[in-house]
Amino acid sequence: MKKLLLSLLALTMVLVMAACGSSSEDTSGSDNEASAEDKTITLGVTPWTSTVPPTEIAKLIFEDMGYTVEETSADAGSVYVGLSRGDIDVFMDAWLPVHQTYLDEYSDSIEETATSYAPAAAGLVVPTYMEDINKVSDLKGKEDMFDNTLYSIEKGASVTGVLNDAIDQYGLDLKQVNSSEGGMLAQAMKLMQQEEAVLFYGWRPHTMFNKLDIKILEDDMKVLDTASVHVVTNKELKDNASDAYEFLSNWSIPIDDVEAMIKKIEDDGEDPKKVAQEWIDNNQDKVNEMLGK
Repeated sequence: MKKLLLSLLALTMVLVMAACGSSSEDTSGSDNEASAEDKTITLGVTPWTSTVPPTEIAKLIFEDMGYTVEETSADAGSVYVGLSRGDIDVFMDAWLPVHQTYLDEYSDSIEETATSYAPAAAGLVVPTYMEDINKVSDLKGKEDMFDNTLYSIEKGASVTGVLNDAIDQYGLDLKQVNSSEGGMLAQAMKLMQQEEAVLFYGWRPHTMFNKLDIKILEDDMKVLDTASVHVVTNKELKDNASDAYEFLSNWSIPIDDVEAMIKKIEDDGEDPKKVAQEWIDNNQDKVNEMLGK
């Protein structure tokens, strides 16, 4: 009887230990899953050519740091909403001052983390064959030459509001016609091929200045002053991914490099990931500096 009781007791202890071991393994698995989830970074991507190179570079570096990287494509306004909610962690192509309204609106949850490059020229653009139009004020009284039309990018972009402000402040009889970046440029190129007058929105970095014979009009009233491009992050990133945040806080890239990469991607048809990796390989010292190595 005593032997039977001892056997039952030993069996009970084995079962208890096995259950504890199983519970421990399950907990460990949950921790691993949570850890893997925490190692995910989501990048916001706008439909602008300038967004692609820095986003691809950051993505490759994050992946090398051990992060899983996801992308959310949306217009600028939706990207900032996603940042404010924590659905998006990083946006590599924030244009100031035109995006300052978003930073102010969501100041409790997002922050400007680094300056990517500056200055970035932007404004109203005409073909260089329009020799008498060199300043925005030169448009006054000549709006009918352009069919009273200013071609611009999508309505979701905050710069469309700035362009309307410029039209009002200069007292111009112009209507802003919005479409995609590609649609705007296609219309401008169509009119330029016929050497007709055309007015549209332009900015650097962009291959339009390599492909087209155009000029940015001088902004007499500084309504469309030069921009600077920044990295914006959700404020929780600093605690959730401190090494990624440190890298981003040290981020910078020459505007000429961005423009050269855009050309390779848009004009030469090269794979964006390949172009980004090439930049990393050619700028390893700079990458190490941004990583704090």
